[in-house]
Amino acid sequence: MRPRAPASPTDRLVLRRLGIDTYRDFVAYLHRESPVCRAEGFEAQARVEVRYGDRHIIATLHTTSGSVLGVHEAGLSEAAWRELGAVEGGSISVHHAAVLDSLSDLRAKVYGKILAPGQWRGIIEDVAAGHYSDLELAALVTACAGEGINVDETVALTRAMVEVGERLDWGTRPVVDKHSVGGLPGNRTTLLVVPIVAEAGLTIPKTSSRAITSPAGTADTMETLAPVTLSLEQIRRVVERERGCIVWGDNARLSPADDFLIRVEGPLDFDSDGQLAASILSKKIAAGSTHVLIDMPVGPTAKIRSLQGAQHLTQRLRTVGAALGLHVSVDVADGAQPVGRGIGPALEARDVLAVLRGEPGAPPDLRARALRLAGRILEFSPTFAAGTGERAAAEILDSGRAWRRFQAICEAQGGMREPPRAPLHSVVTADAAGVCLEINNRHIAQLAKLAGAPRIPAAGVELHVRLGDAVDKDQPLFTIHAEAPGELAYALRYLDAPRPIVSVGVR
Repeated sequence: MRPRAPASPTDRLVLRRLGIDTYRDFVAYLHRESPVCRAEGFEAQARVEVRYGDRHIIATLHTTSGSVLGVHEAGLSEAAWRELGAVEGGSISVHHAAVLDSLSDLRAKVYGKILAPGQWRGIIEDVAAGHYSDLELAALVTACAGEGINVDETVALTRAMVEVGERLDWGTRPVVDKHSVGGLPGNRTTLLVVPIVAEAGLTIPKTSSRAITSPAGTADTMETLAPVTLSLEQIRRVVERERGCIVWGDNARLSPADDFLIRVEGPLDFDSDGQLAASILSKKIAAGSTHVLIDMPVGPTAKIRSLQGAQHLTQRLRTVGAALGLHVSVDVADGAQPVGRGIGPALEARDVLAVLRGEPGAPPDLRARALRLAGRILEFSPTFAAGTGERAAAEILDSGRAWRRFQAICEAQGGMREPPRAPLHSVVTADAAGVCLEINNRHIAQLAKLAGAPRIPAAGVELHVRLGDAVDKDQPLFTIHAEAPGELAYALRYLDAPRPIVSVGVR
């Protein structure tokens, strides 16, 4: 963008904090009769440059009428307020945003052109700086959907996403990590893998995401147990002390461009192997990892629905990782049903605690899946011979050492707490006897979201049956957990439609 001359005093608007949450969108609010609006010819939805001191952002303009704002006042969304470090009563200038040179490259990509590394770098620099509107981000995501970007472009995109953000260096090898491609409710193995691997002596700085379209992300679940919003320096201190962490990656600005792209990927629901690979691997490389294990559940209602699709994505991940110096291994696993019993942040956290504490009723599938993944990660280290990792992981878990390490990680991140419990519950039972034939991952995840997850950490769904279980008439199939009567009623209305959630029949 071209630099703009300092604003004159007559260009200045006094800031009022309106407290409007637009998630990550930068929005500026001006009275429609503001002298600035009239002079600049602004209309609603215009892209504008907002300057506050020596900082600036590109924001979407919304106009107001009445007494919400005076004609010489301006408001900002909370995301914009935080980005600028604004204070009540401060002053800003607002002007038309300069034309972004990278938009011509974006248009070329929309029309199917192959972009060079420098073109990807320009696009990602502008994305990371917050200069793209949601419409422009949606155009980029759409252009990359399906087979929109080839392997070389994926490498260039991944490298650009790493280079425009912060990057950690731990001065040791191997630095290990794991990541799930998602789409499987309750698959909260990270909270078990990290303490096992750290206790075994490996470094595992796990940066995780919050839920975008799911009822819980790893960071949401961990946040019911310990703080996850840590700075880069705090992350470094935790890992140096405990060899591992489980934190929210966005706050550390590791691959910040990906955070903007994720904002529009969820609503569009586009699957792109290239963009998914760039998203995953850029954050692993930025976190300083040298070896990463990808958990890839495959099932008819999971994100990856076929072995062919899993093989294609696996090849892309391995090729791009190798080009950027990252060793990538993939664990293709059964994704036919949720993992554990809980679906929602606090419910999933209680499953994790049950496994860590060795409680008799702990979900055996969550334990088994975590041990397999932890075992494969341990074998990245020459200390563990091939085929010995899972046994070593089981010993660390069963001895209580993983539980003690997890508590230590929580304390290092700011203190451990017990996950909350929802006050309202509704049990859904079987209409007839039979066998559990299907648990639809997507529908049960949607039910948990309608109950309030992840916004309400204690909300969600608790499963009582597994595939293949014999079921009696009136036997509980699952329980909906909610905080408010309206949210519980909203979730229950979802059950009125004839859609499979937990299907019982004759095999």
